[in-house]
Amino acid sequence: MSLIGTLEVNHLDNAKEPQPARRRFKAVIDGQSYTIVGNHSQAHMQAVTELMNKQLAQLKKLAPDMSKEEASILLAFNAISDQLEKTEAYDQLKKQDDNETSSTES
Repeated sequence: MSLIGTLEVNHLDNAKEPQPARRRFKAVIDGQSYTIVGNHSQAHMQAVTELMNKQLAQLKKLAPDMSKEEASILLAFNAISDQLEKTEAYDQLKKQDDNETSSTES
C-alpha cells in the first residue's frame, strides 16, 4: 500500500526575490510515494530524492533495527546540522569580506 502525501518545500530565508513558478514533483522516498510542491527544478528535486534514499539506505545498513521514523528523524537532524554549519561558514566569509571591503575603502 502506498500513501500519497503532498509536501510543500519553502525556503526559510527572508529574501524578497521573485520566486520561480511552483512545480509538482512525484518522489518515492524509502518506498513511500510523495507529491512535493516547490520551486526548484526537476533535476534538483530528483537529486534530493536520490540523496535522501542513499542516506536512508546507509542508516538502515548501519542500524537495521532502526524504525523508518527514527531514520527519518536522524536524517532530518543531520540535514539541519549541515545547514547550520554551512550558514555559519557563509556568515564568517561574508563578515570577512565585509571587513576587507571596509578596510580598502578607508
